[in-house]
Amino acid sequence: MEPWELHGWFDDFLDACNRHDLEAVRDLLDAGVRRAHLPGGADAWIEDLADLFHGFPDWRWKSIQVVAEDDRIAAHVRGGGTHTGPWRGIAPTRRHVNVAEFLFLRLSGNQVVASTRSGDAEVLAQLTA
Repeated sequence: MEPWELHGWFDDFLDACNRHDLEAVRDLLDAGVRRAHLPGGADAWIEDLADLFHGFPDWRWKSIQVVAEDDRIAAHVRGGGTHTGPWRGIAPTRRHVNVAEFLFLRLSGNQVVASTRSGDAEVLAQLTA
């Protein structure tokens, strides 16, 4: 894909995530997607998103900067929401969190085949502070 196409693809990906449309997100993932330091596969990715959306029903991301080249996308996004449901074993705190996140994706065709992202340490820190 050309860089402008990758930027458009990422916009569509972020839109599906922000709509909490897990089936649309799944369509953008290879079934065997590899995730650094996390369980692989589209099912594990979707389970993690479902858990996040259960704990933070209003969670949304905003794109800060996206760099695209060849088959790779590097993105700086801000994510945030209000913790009104259980998440990662933490009872609802009703705290609003706002975090910087970094995401690196490798695509094949129109699907993510490999991903590395910043972890959840900042979210956990804001919930337990």
